[in-house]
Amino acid sequence: MFRKLLQHRFLFEELVKRDFKKKYKRTVLGMGWSLLSPLLMLLVMKLVFTHFFGRNTPHYTIYLFCGNLVFNYYSESTKSGMRALMDNAKIFSKVTVPKYLFLLSKNVQTFISFLLTLVIFFIFVAFDHLAFTWKFLCLVYPICMLILFNIGVGMILSAMYIFFRDIQYLYDVFVRLLMYMSAIFYQIDSYGETARKLFLLNPVYLFIRYFRKIVIEATIPSVWFHLLMAADVAIALGVGCVMYKKYNTRFLYYV
Repeated sequence: MFRKLLQHRFLFEELVKRDFKKKYKRTVLGMGWSLLSPLLMLLVMKLVFTHFFGRNTPHYTIYLFCGNLVFNYYSESTKSGMRALMDNAKIFSKVTVPKYLFLLSKNVQTFISFLLTLVIFFIFVAFDHLAFTWKFLCLVYPICMLILFNIGVGMILSAMYIFFRDIQYLYDVFVRLLMYMSAIFYQIDSYGETARKLFLLNPVYLFIRYFRKIVIEATIPSVWFHLLMAADVAIALGVGCVMYKKYNTRFLYYV
């Protein structure tokens, strides 16, 4: 995979540049929207939910920011990844290139936006008087896992989208439902033990929870928590790779 990526390095770089230009074409703020959009969403959610959920939640702004940071990256990355193959059908239908290049270029673009927002997040953390400790280095793990998870889900969605265009509408509904199931603006402490365990079946919640434990609680999740996250990533990547390999030639007949 990496060897082929190096062989098609020029194409990959051009795809990333094209995606950036296309996303911010004819906008006044350009990449500034990558920072402004999540901040506006954070402001709205803080104004709406603080009265209901934030009274007894320490550092509620950071609590919200953790949820928005992770969920927005997941949502943007997978939604753009879903159209990665279809948007580039004119290229791979005429030239033999690894099809995952198109998906990876989308993920690079969304990851850069995520990093920019992450910088703003750390500024908010400083203003909220939360201590920066060596444990913050552990955030590298969930970030790397989230990148791989987004790639895996993107591969599954992009393959399905080739055959079933309706998947884009179904996925919009799913993402909306997932947002409410990821405890972005509320705590799960009031739920029973069984319900709290069910939240762990949601991979996005695992990433959000990891960020909160490191930044707000200054604690490192347990080993099984790491393994559960790795298992989710392995499943998503495994299914995605199998689908790309199995339907590699069939993609051409449906675009």
